[in-house]
Amino acid sequence: MTLTELKYIVAVAREKHFGHAAEACFVAQPTLSVAIKKLEDELGVVIFERGGTEVSVTPLGAQIVAQAERVLEQTAAIKEIANQNKDPLSGPLRLGIIYTIGPYLLPSLVKTMIERVPQMPLILQENFTTRLIELLRQGELDAAIMALPFPEHGLNVLPLYDEEFMVALPRQHKWAERKEIDARELKTETMLLLGNGHCFRDQVLEVCPEMSRFSTNGDGIARTFEGSSLETIRHMVSSGIGVTVLPRASIPDANTRDGMVRYVPFVAPAPSRRVVIAWRKSFTRQAAIDAVHQAVLACNLNGVQMLTDETAITA
Repeated sequence: MTLTELKYIVAVAREKHFGHAAEACFVAQPTLSVAIKKLEDELGVVIFERGGTEVSVTPLGAQIVAQAERVLEQTAAIKEIANQNKDPLSGPLRLGIIYTIGPYLLPSLVKTMIERVPQMPLILQENFTTRLIELLRQGELDAAIMALPFPEHGLNVLPLYDEEFMVALPRQHKWAERKEIDARELKTETMLLLGNGHCFRDQVLEVCPEMSRFSTNGDGIARTFEGSSLETIRHMVSSGIGVTVLPRASIPDANTRDGMVRYVPFVAPAPSRRVVIAWRKSFTRQAAIDAVHQAVLACNLNGVQMLTDETAITA
């Protein structure tokens, strides 16, 4: 049994597909498949049920995968213990960030980090929240910037900032000159949402429950279309296809009258999300986390409320 084999079974359990798991592990599919079959033969159990288009985990396999995740997390902790005597601000920091925050925070954050701690370059990865949490637990990432809430995984969490949501409308929309919009009004509109897997989609559906009832009888929104990114959706709005909800930091200037999109606030209290940085309890480079925290506070993000007096909690 090897750590590599454990990484492979965790990846397959997550992806439910051998090919996708191999891509995530940067190996050829035959290599991954042979390694997993070798592990199953060694243990004398079947971890995965093969058949059809999707791989499923057996009940006993689920217990083995859960233990493998714990082993990988403890392996990362061993490496961090070995690094305790090193300069916490020396060497790369592997930082994850979710797709709906990265494009708007990273340009300013990276520039600030280069100015303040040039000896600690950032190795960045954008991904979904669930994937970033897995990479944190496996020691593949040191920290991740995400939005609450997310599943409990025993991570340390430090709040960074709060940002409100706004409604984005085509310039010619009947609400374009409105001062504010009630979330309940959106059920009459054609809504543009991010696809499944994006936590921002779930946050929008949570604060605007009318959007989650996809019907044509007046009880839910009229129609919905899904996009792969906030920028794709913004261009769809500018083309007049529908309306959407965007986080405030993604809007360069909410008061601009140029362009094809108008941005209108929600009726107070406006829906919002809290952005945090998360890391393993065993991660020993606390000064590196503090450096990222201070760099984020120094970033010039439009319309967000920076949280300067918060302390770390355990998620």
